[in-house]
Amino acid sequence: MPLLDPKTWQSHPLTGPEYAVTEPATGDALGSVTLASAEDVGTAAEAARAAQTEWARLPHFVRAGVLRKAGDLFSAHAEELREWIVRESGSIPGKAEFELHVAAQECYEAAALASRPAGHILPSEAPRLSYTRRVPVGAVGVISPFNAPLILSIRSVAPALALGNAVVLKPDPRTAVCGGLSLAAIFAEAGLPEGLLHVLPGGPEVGQALVADPRVPVISFTGSTAAGRSVGEAAGRLLKRVHLELGGNSALVVLEDADLDAVISTAAWGSFFHQGQICMTTGRHLVHQSLYEEYVERLAAKADSLAVGDPHRAQVHLGPLIDGAQLAKVHGLVEASTAHGAKLAAGGTHEDLFYRPTVLAGADDRTPAYAEEVFGPVAPVRSFATADEAAALAAQSSYGLSLGIVTRDTARGLDLAERIPTGIVHINDQTVNDEAVAPFGGIAASGTGARFGGESNLEAFTDLRWTTVRGDVAAYPF
Repeated sequence: MPLLDPKTWQSHPLTGPEYAVTEPATGDALGSVTLASAEDVGTAAEAARAAQTEWARLPHFVRAGVLRKAGDLFSAHAEELREWIVRESGSIPGKAEFELHVAAQECYEAAALASRPAGHILPSEAPRLSYTRRVPVGAVGVISPFNAPLILSIRSVAPALALGNAVVLKPDPRTAVCGGLSLAAIFAEAGLPEGLLHVLPGGPEVGQALVADPRVPVISFTGSTAAGRSVGEAAGRLLKRVHLELGGNSALVVLEDADLDAVISTAAWGSFFHQGQICMTTGRHLVHQSLYEEYVERLAAKADSLAVGDPHRAQVHLGPLIDGAQLAKVHGLVEASTAHGAKLAAGGTHEDLFYRPTVLAGADDRTPAYAEEVFGPVAPVRSFATADEAAALAAQSSYGLSLGIVTRDTARGLDLAERIPTGIVHINDQTVNDEAVAPFGGIAASGTGARFGGESNLEAFTDLRWTTVRGDVAAYPF
């Protein structure tokens, strides 16, 4: 029996308009969902608060069991969910399989959080027991984007639930099923009690209402830097904790001793995987001048060799961009870059939403596609002469998410990485990597640091409470 039935996939009525679930590769409607309104946020928040107290009081192994079962179900329903990710988000099947793998691992790792030591015994000057304890925050608001919809929802939903919280999830309406309703179906089948997970697909007004609701003390937001600034400002005025995972313009630094036979595949993957619609995408290729000409030639040849098309009906390397607005942004940046002197070495064309992987040579500070986050399959390439220049160029960005360095001398690579501020570094790999056990997050315009993965989740979704216990009532001088 299918996990997701378009006739029944929304178990709770919402009051917003109907929204067509669209396949970007074809423009066909896959079904329809009812969007949430701002008023629905209050209803969900109240229900979440009511359900959360009892959930937090359950033994840790009960919560862990639900999370483990959810992880198993992502594998059990993999074929059905893979098709939704491919068709609704424009992913190739391999990327969809990666999302499903990570989703299961996020659930298993979250299950382990439920039994982590909850605090510490503290020394005290008074005759009393003094200790700290991690307690659930109550309700967590999760706002997730379209590009890796399952991963970028589950990585907050799973640990928040495991630690005793309820969750109100607002997925991007363009991926309401694979980024939202699929999670609700999985957790319902896993035995999560009703009222603990509310899925509210909707636009910015729903997100704004979620941030503003006083019953939701923690917000986990993944999206653009511009939107993240607005979320952070609104949350700050309310003294709310907010975790921001934002955009990037990550650099891949290729030193003069790099093996080009090995690096071109790595470089292409970093820029073109999922049509470049990933926050960690390699947005700047910094290549030593001795390798630059050959690197551009070989990267362009690789780009020209990649198949672009409908990932549901053909074996392709790249699928469609998510919609026409994203296409216009990507193509506008490419055209502006060539107008400012960059050379189009490959790509720069599209058919419908299918954008060819693009290589821009001769990039410099005036190249818009080099200076800004493109969120499309575009690889600007720039040369450098010395390691000092490479470090300066890589650090010359308002973002600070991921960094890749390619060299035969790994010690030299690590030393260079110390000079480039980012939240993530990969030596001899490209910039797009993710594991459920690893902390994830950027600095500067890329976000508020590592807030996902491992111990980071404990800090993200709990409050630290100090408790003391005396055998007798304390006496004071008055």
